[in-house]
Amino acid sequence: MIDLIFAQTLNGLASASSLFLVACGLSIIFGVTRIVNFAHGSFYMLGAYLAFTLVSRFGPADALGFWGGVLLAAVIVAALGALVEIVILRRIYQAPELFQLLATFGLVLMVQDIALGIWGPEDKLGPRAPGFKSFVVLMGSRFPSYELFLIVVGPIMLGLLWFLFQKTRWGTLVRAATQDREMVGALGVNQRLLFTSVFAFGAGLAALGGALQLPREAVNLHMDLSMISEAFVVVVVGGLGSVTGAYLAAVLIGIIHAFGILVFPKITLVLVFLVMAVVLVIKPYGLMGKRPVGTAHAHGPVEPLLLPASANVKLIGLAALAVLLLAPFIVADHWLLTLTELSIFALFAASLHFMMGPGGMASFGHAAYFGLGAYGAALAVKWLGMPMLPALAFAPFLAGIAGFVFGWFCVRLSGVYLAMLTLAFAQIAWATAFQWVDVTGGDNGILGVWPAAWASSKLVYYYLALAICVAAILCLRVVVFAPFGYALRAGRDSPLRAEAIGLPVMRIQWIAFIIAAFAAGIAGALFAFFKGSVFPTYLAIPRSVDGLLMVLLGGVQTVSGPIVGAFAYMGLQEQLMKATMYWRFVLGASIVLLVILFPRGLVGTALAFAERRREAEPATHVAATPEPAR
Repeated sequence: MIDLIFAQTLNGLASASSLFLVACGLSIIFGVTRIVNFAHGSFYMLGAYLAFTLVSRFGPADALGFWGGVLLAAVIVAALGALVEIVILRRIYQAPELFQLLATFGLVLMVQDIALGIWGPEDKLGPRAPGFKSFVVLMGSRFPSYELFLIVVGPIMLGLLWFLFQKTRWGTLVRAATQDREMVGALGVNQRLLFTSVFAFGAGLAALGGALQLPREAVNLHMDLSMISEAFVVVVVGGLGSVTGAYLAAVLIGIIHAFGILVFPKITLVLVFLVMAVVLVIKPYGLMGKRPVGTAHAHGPVEPLLLPASANVKLIGLAALAVLLLAPFIVADHWLLTLTELSIFALFAASLHFMMGPGGMASFGHAAYFGLGAYGAALAVKWLGMPMLPALAFAPFLAGIAGFVFGWFCVRLSGVYLAMLTLAFAQIAWATAFQWVDVTGGDNGILGVWPAAWASSKLVYYYLALAICVAAILCLRVVVFAPFGYALRAGRDSPLRAEAIGLPVMRIQWIAFIIAAFAAGIAGALFAFFKGSVFPTYLAIPRSVDGLLMVLLGGVQTVSGPIVGAFAYMGLQEQLMKATMYWRFVLGASIVLLVILFPRGLVGTALAFAERRREAEPATHVAATPEPAR
């Protein structure tokens, strides 16, 4: 038993080293640039692929060829990181943080297809490291010597990073920028050069972590997203901007992974997220993180005022609704399926916007409520024998209950910490659906969730889904411009002042969380009957990312933005999937261009342009009209 514990501890420490390299780079980048870099996992994946190519070229059996290939891969990716920062990210530093995240997700899609085009879809098996091909006998058990090497790498890198940040001028500037980057700029430091060097350094660390995995696991196209989720967990648990915290969290997560397989095999998939949820509830800013100066429980910066739609905007909305009502008589039958799906996702995006826009609460796990709504409908039909309409009415309450429970914890945090806690709860819900096979069917899902006979035709179900989605979206809009919505925005913009005048800010945000979850549950229930089946993927991270993309593309601080964003994003994705096998690259490039050209989203930019025109017209009129004599 002691031998097993010792061996698993070593396995956990070996995994922690690579995880630390990736998470440390992510933490440093966020600390200085304030960018939540979703593409960090892509640098990790590129490091592994480039190391495979370079080591194969230089000679895998030669020590100089192997280690030279590993280090050169890290240097190349660091240079690519600098290029990304200069060409793309430098142009959007003034955009809201979530739009920067949107741009980095576009990079993820682009890099995936670039890797697919260069290396193909097959997994790449790397060679064993020269000098570390044997094993060592420890306490009667054989342990690979390369794993011991990785265990040593972690503390060595931690020591080197400590020296770099404590004893060099560049490290001092990085620490200063982490605390107050505006003051660093005011002192005459070249911020552009500092930001570029930090981003390149972080990308190089991620690539080094990926390259060191070459003898341990096959290189594949899914490495990026699987690693970035764990890296985010490590960064948040350790504390944003803390290198030491990142190492401690990496060791903690590595050990939990190693022993979780033995002790808690049923919850291995979600164990790290469960740990993150517990840590954030007890220590809201991570193990070694510090409360950001001036947050004061705020959920975000002051945002532009949400205003009711003008007469012209209302006319445009009515015209769009009329087009949707007449669409079945204009388009081919197969388009009805697309329009039905777009209507459902418009409601899903509107429910997320209700939290993000008026509430200022970003969520990385909103798919949990969408998926729970879908499962609620499926379970109502399969287990309770309900007809379709009662099942549609029952399903959102399951999502609302989850919002009630999860929201109670989430509203106590802010910013990235709140977003990551929503992700943790979503992963817990996903793992429950995936592993509770007796109830949910596990990976096989629940099949045969079809509409009632009277709604089985494409036309009838389209009008049913459209009517429910429009009604739910209008209800959300009414709440946004009701006294509750104004109180919610007051708590977003100035929580201390709101509390001073008697507003229960946390309770208001909690109620908003529940309302958003309930609305997402409606969308999920409609989607279940639309597809005829429910799977755990409905609750997975990619679905949450889709929701974020739809809201951000349309514009966070507009009521109609998420609806336009849903139609634009999902419609573009579907057409690209039909047009080319490299649709991810085109979609990612489109997202990056949209963020650069329209940093306030499609609708937000259009409204800002119209506002500037209205402000300019009176000025021109006054300048052209002579003042009457007095």
